[in-house]
This record gives sequence, C-alpha cells and structure tokens, in this order.
Amino acid sequence: MRSRYAAYTLGREGYLLETWHPSTRPASRDVVSELHNKWLGLEVKRHEQRGPSNALVEFVARYKIGGRAHRLHEISRFVHETGRWFYVGGDIIHDPTARG
Repeated sequence: MRSRYAAYTLGREGYLLETWHPSTRPASRDVVSELHNKWLGLEVKRHEQRGPSNALVEFVARYKIGGRAHRLHEISRFVHETGRWFYVGGDIIHDPTARG
C-alpha cells in the first residue's frame, strides 16, 4: 500500500499498473493524468490478512487541489500471487463530516 501511495505522489504510472491485478487493471486509462496536485500524507488505519493470499488495507490519503484540502478514505483489496501483492480494487468510505 505504501509503495503504491509513493508511486502516486511521484507519478510512476508504470509501477501502479504493474502492481494492479490484471483482472481489474485499467486497459487504456491514463493513471498519471488522474493524480492529485499535491499529496499531503498517508495514514494506514488497519490491515487485515484474510487468508494466505488475500488482504485488506484501510487508509486515508490527504491531498490538495487548487489550494483546498481533500481526503480519500478507502478499504483496498489485495491478492498475493506469484510472490507479489497486487491491488484488486477498493471501496471508498464516504464521511460527510470529514474535512481535509
């Protein structure tokens, strides 16, 4: 999870795609173009091993767009295959009271 966050902050699209599971990896989507202007930090709230090849990671990533702070709160799913962990997908947690 932390390495994917670092890749987002550095604009390393190749790494993001390599660590995205082929079953859910975007085919022609330009991941870098969707990067937020300024990343402010990552907080891993919890991680949960759900068997030898499945895990969940709950995190909050903070960023700024146009000087305004935002946050992304997600529970991500990962799968372990061929000796590596791959991002499969995630569920965004909506908190109407949350502020940047």
